[in-house]
Amino acid sequence: MYIGKAAQLSGTTVKSIRHYEEIGLLPEPKREGKYRIYSQQSVEVLTFIKCAQQLGFKLKELQVILNNYRGDEFPWDMAQRAIAEKKAELVTQIGDLQQLHDGLEAFEHNLNDARQECQFERIARYGEKNPGTTLN
Repeated sequence: MYIGKAAQLSGTTVKSIRHYEEIGLLPEPKREGKYRIYSQQSVEVLTFIKCAQQLGFKLKELQVILNNYRGDEFPWDMAQRAIAEKKAELVTQIGDLQQLHDGLEAFEHNLNDARQECQFERIARYGEKNPGTTLN
């Protein structure tokens, strides 16, 4: 199939496919004259790349997975390891974000406490300066 059909079936663009070839994510396809001819396996790799990107993989990370891929056996073991590493990174990030959230909650609570204390101090100071008057 031609590049346009491969792009359509994989949900990518012709420009992306050419870029993936340039950076080594996708092996150079066979040619018929000046036309690139893509296989169903190429479409599957393109679909993998698109899905992986949607799940947070960067092209540099995908280059590590597909480094030695030449259109033969897909490196499922490398993909599996990369997925496990990405999940571990996310667990760490989630923990870090939870700590930030907890810190913001505590900060907000302390800020509200401080606001209440400041309000009472202002009322007390106003009453000391102006005996017999009330603050509205």
